[in-house]
Amino acid sequence: MNSTILINIDVDDLERAVTFYTQAFGLRVGRRFGAFALELVGGTSPIYLLAKRAGTSASPETGDRRRYGRHWTPLHLDFVVSDLDAAVSAAVAAGATLEGPTAIHAWGKIARLADPFGHGFCLIEFMGRGYDEIAVV
Repeated sequence: MNSTILINIDVDDLERAVTFYTQAFGLRVGRRFGAFALELVGGTSPIYLLAKRAGTSASPETGDRRRYGRHWTPLHLDFVVSDLDAAVSAAVAAGATLEGPTAIHAWGKIARLADPFGHGFCLIEFMGRGYDEIAVV
């Protein structure tokens, strides 16, 4: 089955999120969907920013509430870049928080950060053959 993958990011301040994601990653606003959602384009997949107030229910099936302080989730975004140092500088200048030193692996370099809404993300610069350096066939 081939599926289209859509990336949705909940934020508590839509315009602040637009500023961050356009400055940090060079994305641009595509379509707006009223006052509470918009599409960012310029990457390999569009990103949809959804305005959701802090404290609102994340799902009718759970007691979890949205919170925008730094939080952990097992799902995050990785942005592949050609110059990790420049990308980290741009992300931090736009409001990201760097969460430790850059790590170097056989496949490349990785920096772990958080956006201004508490969502973790990584910046990756592949070296050599990228993940093929460690792939087991």
